[in-house]
Amino acid sequence: MLKDAVHYSVAENEPVRLVQVTDPHLFADPEGQLLGVNTTNSLQAVLNTFMATKYPADLLLATGDISQDYSPESYQHFVDRIEALNLPCHYLPGNHDDPRLMAVRMQGEQVFGQQLIVIGAWIILMLDSTVRGKPGGYMGEQQFALIDAAIKAHPNKHVLLVMHHNPIMMECAWLDQHCMMNGTDFLARTSAYPQVKGVLWGHVHQQVDKVHVGPHGDIPLMATPSTCIQFKPLSPYFALDQLQPGYRLLELAGDGSIRTNVYRVPGNRFSPDNKASGY
Repeated sequence: MLKDAVHYSVAENEPVRLVQVTDPHLFADPEGQLLGVNTTNSLQAVLNTFMATKYPADLLLATGDISQDYSPESYQHFVDRIEALNLPCHYLPGNHDDPRLMAVRMQGEQVFGQQLIVIGAWIILMLDSTVRGKPGGYMGEQQFALIDAAIKAHPNKHVLLVMHHNPIMMECAWLDQHCMMNGTDFLARTSAYPQVKGVLWGHVHQQVDKVHVGPHGDIPLMATPSTCIQFKPLSPYFALDQLQPGYRLLELAGDGSIRTNVYRVPGNRFSPDNKASGY
């Protein structure tokens, strides 16, 4: 189960620096729009914003919904756009993705679909929370087995769990229908491991920074804005936010602590269709 681990040489006393992008919803046609936003252009704007910071990231994490139309070309567009970052990219599927097509088209010297990353004092697990044909998620027993096996193989490493679906409710009635169905169980089971130090996801198109109070201490729970449209927080019905696309930076320290911030494209370049009632 762990034979496909990817290893990086970072000293255990050095921080592991990550950049997360999520939910680009790309089309075969680079002019394709999602609710009034050209998703190729918005992704490029996010990547340009990140590159302008010259932040010394070690890895790029792409947490699902790479495609909006399930096309081979949409995945190729993503690979082409991230090439300029010159960073290893690890990806996982979202509910809008075709995992089999991703495996074929998300290819490159620095593009990886393996689930276990070993780097510095940490292991990062890229978990699959998707349920074929459904927008909501579920963490299956195979994924729990992967977590258990990885921790047993690396008992002295800190653990970051990464997935697409939200394991906690967003207090958005329409969006919470599509959460990780067994999120409460997921947090209870994973927080029982003292090595688990953080949980990171996409899917919700908004920023979340909360904590889960586990038996071994507080575990940061983090969600990141989409690189295209944003969902309005705390809305009982489908509604879009005017906030700009964004990304998240994380520093995983050797002592198991996590420093993180969300950054957005400056200005007001991307304005979604506020009359939209869904997508």
